[in-house]
Amino acid sequence: MMKQLHKQTSLNHRRDEEMQSSPYSPKTLKHPRSLPRSINYLFKEQRLLFILVGILIGSTFFILQPTLSRLGPSEAQPRPHSSSFVTHNSQPHHHAASKGLRRIPAAIGRRRLRIVVTGGAGFVGSHLVDKLIARGDEVIVIDNFFTGRKDNLVHLFGNPRFELIRHDVVEPILLEVDQIYHLACPASPVHYKYNPVKTIKTNVMGTLNMLGLAKRVGAKFLLTSTSEVYGDPLQHPQKETYWGNVNPIGERSCYDEGKRTAETLTMDYHRGAGVEVRIARIFNTYGPRMCLDDGRVVSNFVAQVIRKQPMTVYGDGKQTRSFQYVSDLVAGLVALMEGEHLGPFNLGNPGEFTMLELAEVVKETIDPSATIEFKPNTADDPHKRKPDISKAKKLLSWEPKISLREGLPLMVTDFQNRILNEDEGKRV
Repeated sequence: MMKQLHKQTSLNHRRDEEMQSSPYSPKTLKHPRSLPRSINYLFKEQRLLFILVGILIGSTFFILQPTLSRLGPSEAQPRPHSSSFVTHNSQPHHHAASKGLRRIPAAIGRRRLRIVVTGGAGFVGSHLVDKLIARGDEVIVIDNFFTGRKDNLVHLFGNPRFELIRHDVVEPILLEVDQIYHLACPASPVHYKYNPVKTIKTNVMGTLNMLGLAKRVGAKFLLTSTSEVYGDPLQHPQKETYWGNVNPIGERSCYDEGKRTAETLTMDYHRGAGVEVRIARIFNTYGPRMCLDDGRVVSNFVAQVIRKQPMTVYGDGKQTRSFQYVSDLVAGLVALMEGEHLGPFNLGNPGEFTMLELAEVVKETIDPSATIEFKPNTADDPHKRKPDISKAKKLLSWEPKISLREGLPLMVTDFQNRILNEDEGKRV
């Protein structure tokens, strides 16, 4: 024990001697050398230069900021085209400018919707897509291009609010959307008779898939049904309350009964799953972008006369149809989707023409020397077809505005250009 104490005392004595003899003392050196260290730190690695540059940038921003804040939209960027904007009042543009009123986008205050249009590359679908894009929505087109054409949508390629997906609605698809316009299905006898099993699968399974999507994401769903659900009607004109006179095993039943089943599915999803649905029953529609050889009477007559062929009239030509221009139909579809009523709603033009009367209008429009060729009538061809649109007029405030004599020349111009290009392509 005594040895350990002696050893510890010796060690402490030796440490004291070393500290007294050592020239280093942290306390004595701290204050005198603190200023030189700070200056030395600033000058090392060009830190002072970086600080001065930062001060210069900050000073520049604060000097220029008041000037930038005084620049109005008209000075800071190019002025948008006047057709896309409206003023706060109805006075002429120069009056609004003189009062200092700022112009605002016409669609401001309305939420941009994300909308799916199945069959959007088709005749009606492409015109619907144009309207939805023009009002500012985002549109996703789903089409398998069985009857649709990319040419109908090529003018939208590159638009950031447009998207095109090559897909068959018979197969499921998952998208996040607000509304679904379900148009996908061959709509002319030539096309839906080509593969009748595929036609009814599109009507049934395609509608099931789109209704399932609407249920999953909470989207509003609109089904484009058809006047064919009335079959060869025993009621004239046809009201939405009429149940129809359809041959369930005929050549047209893949389409007629397919659409009737699609309506059934739509209402079952509404009643059973709470899906918000709309049903439109579309009557004969014509206009630019129709298929040239789809077997429908207006496109048949117009294409035949342009090609200097006789117009083909089936039967005695006394069967009647009503014809609405495509822009009227699109307006009706949008009014139905945005309205509060489920439907079904007849969307058509109540103006009624026999096939012979239609042929005369086509002759007057294109070529007075055109001729008519009669052939036997097709199976299950309805004798009369005319919509009662009183329900749509009352609840949707909708009715067609363009007569056949006004709309037909617009379609003829489109057909002439396409047939000319088609002929030129054959000669190459």
